[in-house]
Amino acid sequence: MTQILDKPVRAASIVGEAERTARRKTLLHWIAVHSLGVAAALFFVLPFVFVVLTSLMSDQQALTRDLVPQTWEWDNYSRVLDTPGFVTWWRNTLLYAGLGTVLTVVSSIPVAYALAKFRFRGQRLALMLVISMMMLPPQVVIIPMYLFWAKQLDLAGTLWPLIIPMAFGDAFSIFLLRQFLLTIPNEYLDAAKVDGCSELRTLLKVVLPMAKPGIAAVALFQFFYAWNDYFGPQIYASENPAAWTLSYGLESFKGAHHTDWNLTMAATVLVMAPVILVFFFAQKAFVEGVTLTGVKG
Repeated sequence: MTQILDKPVRAASIVGEAERTARRKTLLHWIAVHSLGVAAALFFVLPFVFVVLTSLMSDQQALTRDLVPQTWEWDNYSRVLDTPGFVTWWRNTLLYAGLGTVLTVVSSIPVAYALAKFRFRGQRLALMLVISMMMLPPQVVIIPMYLFWAKQLDLAGTLWPLIIPMAFGDAFSIFLLRQFLLTIPNEYLDAAKVDGCSELRTLLKVVLPMAKPGIAAVALFQFFYAWNDYFGPQIYASENPAAWTLSYGLESFKGAHHTDWNLTMAATVLVMAPVILVFFFAQKAFVEGVTLTGVKG
């Protein structure tokens, strides 16, 4: 009788042990996966933390090995904002990034729509030309372009040689939008045309609302590029401090014999903050847009 009663007990014990083993394996798997995630996150976050902590140090402590400020110098940020020209650099960067992004998106959408939804002779050649422009380094054409803008149009010392070309589209933006528009079924466009919509109205009323994630991704890419651009302002605006952007103006914090690293880091934080905020609020649309561009070729 005792042996009969022991069998259910042993079976329950075995089942309980199996469940504990399964839970233990699940826990270990969770720790392993998240440990890699935490390590990867720290790899990217720690440099930013170092910049922020250094920006709050005194000038003397910034040159030491200390990682934590002995005194929190919050006035470093006000000293950066009071730097002659810093507000002007901020305004120039907003103009360059904001207006350039709008022009790029507006000019790239019709070209991407034509490459994605129209069928015409030379379509494949046009697409190959767009892709080839993506592979062309800007340094290859910088000399003739500079001569054109500076000598022919007398726009040296301004940001207009960087902003005006964005009104004629951008190869990467066109390609990315074209890939996204390929994911929109043609049935929607055909239904709109049956209802009497023209190509322009179909683009505005049907395609653009469905392409918001792709447009957001292109806009963010272009905004980040223009906000962080150093090469362009160095070529065209270096001779005129009133036309400097934030990325180029940071160089003024470095002297020939001494560099105020605490102020340099504070200025760097002020330059990075808008980009981080923009990405934080738009990351969902950005990730969705980038993901869906690779659905069809």
